[in-house]
Amino acid sequence: MEKTHTKSALKFMKASSQSALSWSSTSRGMTKDELKDRLFGKSKASQKSPPRENTKPQDFKLHTQERAIKRAMFNYEVATKLFVIEQQKKQAEKLQKMIEEEEVRLLRKEMIPRAQLMPFFDRPFFPQRSSRPLTVPREPSFRMRSGKCGGCNISCSGLYTFQGSHGGLNAIK
Repeated sequence: MEKTHTKSALKFMKASSQSALSWSSTSRGMTKDELKDRLFGKSKASQKSPPRENTKPQDFKLHTQERAIKRAMFNYEVATKLFVIEQQKKQAEKLQKMIEEEEVRLLRKEMIPRAQLMPFFDRPFFPQRSSRPLTVPREPSFRMRSGKCGGCNISCSGLYTFQGSHGGLNAIK
């Protein structure tokens, strides 16, 4: 590591000595007065420039005032919109409440027990026979198909028949 350090130090020394030589060769051809004029002459010339008149600042307008006005208008519009929405909600709730109260009032009115009207005995009621045909009764089918038995070993149709050892009774089919 020290070898790399010494190599970089040698390179730095060579570069700095070359720049020093080039600077000393340019300064040798000039006198001290010329060097002073060269260095300080430019700054003296800038100091000797004629004095300018005082400048008056121009009126400028920032957009902050305009933006503040626009923002205030926007905030007012939003607040107005929210107020209108709130009023509409209150109005809708009030209307809904009135409708519900009216419905409750009607229900209570209907629920008052009242006596039934007296039948008219001078005109007795005679029911008329319907023109629709009568319903024909049929016996229900309680037999289950063998596919729907659910995995039992006995056939489902065999559940409803009693044979030999059970006393010879047969089920109703």
